[in-house]
Amino acid sequence: MNISVTHIALYSNDLERTRAFYMKYFNAKSNEKYVNAKGFSSYFLSFDSGARLEIMAHELLEYREPKDHVNGIHHIAFSVGSRENVITLTNQIVQDGYPLLSAPRETGDGYFESCISDPNGIRIEITE
Repeated sequence: MNISVTHIALYSNDLERTRAFYMKYFNAKSNEKYVNAKGFSSYFLSFDSGARLEIMAHELLEYREPKDHVNGIHHIAFSVGSRENVITLTNQIVQDGYPLLSAPRETGDGYFESCISDPNGIRIEITE
């Protein structure tokens, strides 16, 4: 049996801003918007690696304050190929007004990474 993750999904209170974020900074390609009669809408975002992210909205969506140490998905990590790319992309995202959660650095487990927040407060690690 060959098992693989097909996509990760997240809810957003600003679907268009979230879509634009991932397209601008992580070269995501988007399908056409899906909308149903029950107040749900979504996009599938595809990345060059083959990974996919479904971003979803619903008219009854409740806002939840982002927290660091809670049960559930903690972050999404994107590899950008080099330390220089980590630094450059991190600086661009922060200059565009998104929160810097940790500056580019070498971690104890050997990664060179930074961490920013997407428009929904989801932690995004940028790694080499």
